[in-house]
Amino acid sequence: MGLLAGAVALVVLLRAELTDDVRQAARARAEEVAAVIESGRGVPSLAVTERDEQFIQVLDAEGAVVAGSANVEELPALARLEGGGEARVNTPLDEDEFLVVSVAADGPDGQKSVLVGRALIAVAESTQIVTRLLRVGLPLLLLLAAGATWMAVGRALAPVGAIRSEVDAISSAELHRRVPLPRSRDEIARLATTMNRMLDRLERAQTAQRRFVSDASHELRSPVASIRQHAEVALAHPDRTTPEALAATVLAEDLRIQRLVDDLLLLARVDEDALRPHLQEIDLDDLVLDEARRLRSTAAGLRIGTAGVSAARLHADGQGLRRMLRNLGDNAARHARSEVTFDLTEREDGQIVLGVEDDGPGVPPAERERIFERFVRLDDARARPGEGADGNGLGLAIVAELLAAHGGRATVSDSPLGGARFEVWLPHR
Repeated sequence: MGLLAGAVALVVLLRAELTDDVRQAARARAEEVAAVIESGRGVPSLAVTERDEQFIQVLDAEGAVVAGSANVEELPALARLEGGGEARVNTPLDEDEFLVVSVAADGPDGQKSVLVGRALIAVAESTQIVTRLLRVGLPLLLLLAAGATWMAVGRALAPVGAIRSEVDAISSAELHRRVPLPRSRDEIARLATTMNRMLDRLERAQTAQRRFVSDASHELRSPVASIRQHAEVALAHPDRTTPEALAATVLAEDLRIQRLVDDLLLLARVDEDALRPHLQEIDLDDLVLDEARRLRSTAAGLRIGTAGVSAARLHADGQGLRRMLRNLGDNAARHARSEVTFDLTEREDGQIVLGVEDDGPGVPPAERERIFERFVRLDDARARPGEGADGNGLGLAIVAELLAAHGGRATVSDSPLGGARFEVWLPHR
């Protein structure tokens, strides 16, 4: 369509330009004759070079022919025009159209009109030649453009075909595969890079999901096995246990299951973007002191320090902050050798900083980001079995999610006590 519109515009403009050239030539010749008449020298010689393509007539005020070129001297006026006008007429000179222009001339013996006509045969022939060339050249040009476009687009989109084939072949069991990266640095290369990043995220999500199912099954298996073992012993050897001891064991293991299920449900709400904190005025120092009192009653043999706790008040979800404090306290108590301390300060920039320290083995620098991921438990020193009931690797992940819901963050560093220092930063709002 574009080529057709361009061809039509070319022919129309060419015809208009050639016609204008004929018009200007005719008008120039008419003005020459009119200038001689106005000078008082009478009508000059009206010679024409091409008898079939040009004529000149001089008319008086009544339209009668006063003089004419040799090829029209016996003919009446071939056009009736006012001075400055023009018209297209057919003449006995040729079958083709003539363009006639009129120029007024005021001579000594009255007003006259000078008519100069020029044939438009050259305009028609030139236009026909160009039209024939376009009729042949446009299809060839269209084919050439189509072929070049086909090759260029096919070559440009070849990486897209490779990407599509690779993505189509990737299944949930082959998320390690990646799409090929083209050598170019265009949008297709960026698309391939984006696809690979997406596959990276999917692979990490699948790995985390598998680890989640494995770790959750493992964590649930322990209390279930313990309950079953004690129940079987009570049934097989009633004299070796009492109902009170069996109930205490079942209750303790049930609490472990309940805690794990609650953690899993909270993280599921986070994944569904359904975690909405209920903000209210909270005295964070009161919550910290309450957590310290709880640890003193449950973590026998540990010194719990709160000398660095100062007043701090903020808008937050009280239940969420209590859970965050409990997870941090249990984590510190589980890995501490003899001491856990809390400190709380409100900075001048409006940030509230909570610190929880222990004198345990600490957290290696390379693990300080990963420790807030789900079901991540460090080897050896910070993963000692049997010390506490929250060693499922979800406590610190829940801390990070609760802080994110409040617009805060958590960091890990070395503690002056020799272990780890967990710092919680919360905005004062």
